[in-house]
Amino acid sequence: MSDEANFLLKARREKLAAFEAQGIAPFAYHFDRTHDAHTAVTALGDDEEGPTVRVAGRIVSWRGQGKTIFAHVADMSGRMVYEMTGTTCGEYAQNMRFVTRMTNQEGVAQVNDLRTSSFEELATHRLRFSSSQYENQKLAEASQGSAGPGNGSSFTEVKLTKPAKKTVKLPSDIYFPIQHSLALVQAARAGHSQFTANLYDGSDKGEKFYETSAVIGPRAGPGSVQVPSGVTNGDKLNATASWPIAIGYFEPGPTRLDALPTYELSFRFYENGVSSRLYIDYGDFAIRGELKELTFLDAGKCAAEAPPAPVKR
Repeated sequence: MSDEANFLLKARREKLAAFEAQGIAPFAYHFDRTHDAHTAVTALGDDEEGPTVRVAGRIVSWRGQGKTIFAHVADMSGRMVYEMTGTTCGEYAQNMRFVTRMTNQEGVAQVNDLRTSSFEELATHRLRFSSSQYENQKLAEASQGSAGPGNGSSFTEVKLTKPAKKTVKLPSDIYFPIQHSLALVQAARAGHSQFTANLYDGSDKGEKFYETSAVIGPRAGPGSVQVPSGVTNGDKLNATASWPIAIGYFEPGPTRLDALPTYELSFRFYENGVSSRLYIDYGDFAIRGELKELTFLDAGKCAAEAPPAPVKR
């Protein structure tokens, strides 16, 4: 090893020791911040000196001016609310809202608001969906339609009403979201380490599907993985088996066999379908999310199981 390499290694070890001496974990998995970049700038206001803040993000520029350092931090914060209801005969409704605020290196914030809803029938393999994407409260993109077997199940037919009326043909072996989640649980229970599927959920203007490849980690038995103590109904998850799962979403096509995924999801997947420790990697940036609140809803009944309506006399 050269003298220069030895010098660099020695300097890095000294910095590592300095962090540890201050009680700072240099490779911490979790960092508690007090503000995002936008609220930190707002807290300063017109004052020359503002409150002490802890921010986390990507440093996109760094300028040292003597004892003063100027840095631009780009970051993202947000909240996802997800609701799923279902019946005992395999009908599932999903509603999701995912709001994020991204602050760029100039300190300008953009709010993205994704709203989706869907209804899926497992027995008939049909999906109805609606999706709207807002940017700074202005509608940027919308899709709406339905999907199901076409021409005797030889392909999957998508009928779009938004953004324009159109019919799209997809492969016959398409999985819809709930069907895909159930298949993941079955694969994990069977001890499989991989699961591949063509997945369609109506996103991206409703015209495309993704080739997905899931890697399933070792099973964690009930009680071996603990959710944060502040999570409502967290004790029910602690008593449920789970698996770490990572899914890559790829553009379809034989010429893209060695291509990188468009994006990747990783999360802890519980046997009852609940997820935690979400991590979304888009390549240029990544988002980490943690479960904060969980409410279990009662399963609905099929029409055949519902009590008869009262007879008016």
